[in-house]
Amino acid sequence: MGLLSWASPSLGWHWACGPVVALGLALAGGTIVILGVSAFRQARTTVNPTRPQAAAALVRGGIFRVSRNPMYLGFLMVLLAWAVFLENGLALALAPLFVGYMNRFQIGPEERALAALFGEAFTAYRREVRRWI
Repeated sequence: MGLLSWASPSLGWHWACGPVVALGLALAGGTIVILGVSAFRQARTTVNPTRPQAAAALVRGGIFRVSRNPMYLGFLMVLLAWAVFLENGLALALAPLFVGYMNRFQIGPEERALAALFGEAFTAYRREVRRWI
């Protein structure tokens, strides 16, 4: 995002309250990530996103009542904060690419592994809680 912002200054804007909005997004995103990691730690299950098959528990409480993927949501919010701070439309346009990539290459495989591990409990959870928000 920084490189794109530097390479495309004509796509920039200035927003007087931009730094405040960026800080708010970053703090909210960081808090959501911490809440997600904390819930995994309390459930004594893996936080490692490359090994979903090692999950010891299906975490449904806390922040996971609102989002099935709060840590990815938090990362997205931090990326949005960075784009707002950079004040560049092209940097902001990268956020949907992050969502698409995560849906296809990270969340999809994780959900298949969790469905294999937890069966109907995970299927019910998917019906009750949205993927992002």
